[in-house]
This record gives sequence, structure tokens and C-alpha cells, in this order.
Amino acid sequence: MPIDAAKAVAAEPRSAEITWDHKDIQLYHLGLGAGIPATDPDELRYTLESKLHVLPSFATVAGAGKGVVGGLSSPGIDINLAHVLHGGQTVELHRPIPVKGQATSTSRIAAVYDKGKAAILVLRTEVADADGPLWTADAQIFVRGEGGFGGDRGPSTRLEAPTGEPDRTVDRVIREDQALLYRLSGDWNPLHADPEFAKLAGFDKPILHGLCSYGMTLKAVVDTLLDGDVSRVKSYTTRFAGVVYPGETLRIRMWQTEGRIQVTVTAVERDEATVLADTIVEHA
Repeated sequence: MPIDAAKAVAAEPRSAEITWDHKDIQLYHLGLGAGIPATDPDELRYTLESKLHVLPSFATVAGAGKGVVGGLSSPGIDINLAHVLHGGQTVELHRPIPVKGQATSTSRIAAVYDKGKAAILVLRTEVADADGPLWTADAQIFVRGEGGFGGDRGPSTRLEAPTGEPDRTVDRVIREDQALLYRLSGDWNPLHADPEFAKLAGFDKPILHGLCSYGMTLKAVVDTLLDGDVSRVKSYTTRFAGVVYPGETLRIRMWQTEGRIQVTVTAVERDEATVLADTIVEHA
């Protein structure tokens, strides 16, 4: 059997040293579309090193995403990467991410769920520096054709649809070159850059990285409802429900309650096709 769930979960965690500095932060923010207008004080906190704050979703690219890569090569995991999809992502912040850091990233398979025709791997990455824990990230990896082994189906992540009109709705245009810039933060999958590869994968043209939509959405929430204060974010979770293409527009709707913002994200030009679903930002 390609996935041995018990062996995968019991495997020793893998650790790696990761570093980052202001250039990595600025490149990541620019890949999310930050810096427009370039002289806007609210944008300079994402682009100018003397004013820089770190958007918490940077956790997904710190160290070029070594946690996910290492997890897919864990003992008990022998899968065809062509059958792998990024199904969801959660980041829990233990304290604000510093602009310059040196930390230990420890990754393991936290769970393997049996969805019948597919399996879901939960790849957990815990990152800590000399001052203690920084963040915990869970990537939910959907593996087609690997279910049916009699395992636990796992918890349901589906949320009830928000009721009433959203508290805020904002549109964010995806630049034509945005995937090309975002991939410089570490995700070199040709699906996001090579038209011929994208067609082989069943798409008309290269698609935007799901984690880019993820970061764009968090930036919109922070800028719109959290007074631009990245330190207020406690956790951020989403399910990747559909694709979006460079040149399209994300419509981001937000419903706010005490300490919690529920979000939906759609692609405007394709009849508001769902891009991100079951999306929650927990905040101070």
C-alpha cells in the first residue's frame, strides 16, 4: 500500500534550520500584490525595510516551504506527486514573526485520513527560534486514489454559510505577472508559469498559487478590518476550493464577530466561482 498511515504518523519528526531577512519578507509581500500605490503609507509597511511588518501568512514560505517537501518524503508515504493537491492550510501564530529570523523547523505527519477515493495527509510544521515557539502550520494534502484503507475519515472542516450582508467586501486584481513573482518565494511548480505544462494538467493557462490567494486574502482582512496590525492575527485557516488565473479579480467578503472573521473568496470574472472556502481569521 503506497500510504502506511500508522508508519507515517509514528515516524520521527524531521528538523531543518531556516533563516530569513527583510528581502524575503519584501519579496513575499510584493508577490501578494503589495506596494500599490507605491508611496501609500499603508503599503510601505509591507515594502519598506525601515517600516516593515510581517504578514503572518509568510509562515507558509519561510525556508522555501521545506516542511511540506520533507513531509511528502516521510516513511510510510510513497505517492505519485501528480495525484497531490493542496487541500487546505492553517497557520497558528504564537507571537509576531520577526523581520529577520533564524529558527528550527520541525515537520511530521500529524494525521492520515481516509476519504474513500482519496487520502488526506496533515503535514504539521512547528517553528521555534531561541526565544521559543513562533508558529505552527498545518497543510492538508489531498492525495487522489489513495483512500479506501479503512482509516478514520477525520473531522469535517465545512462551515455553515455566513448569513446577512458581509461587513466588508473588497476586490483585489491579480496582476498578469503575479504568479511569476510569487514563485520566487520558493514554489517553482511549472503549473504556475509554463503554459504547456498547465495544458497537460488540464488548465487553459498557468494558474495562481493557492497560497498566493491565501496571502492576498489575509492582507485584505488585516488592511480592512484589523487596522493594518499584523500582530492581531492569532490563526488563519482556509480550504482551497477552486483555481484563479492571473489577470482575474478576487472578490473577498468578510463577516466579523467578536474575535473572528469569516471570509469567502471568489473569482469575479468566472461568475464568482469559489476560490477559498471555510476561511476563518481568529484575532485579538
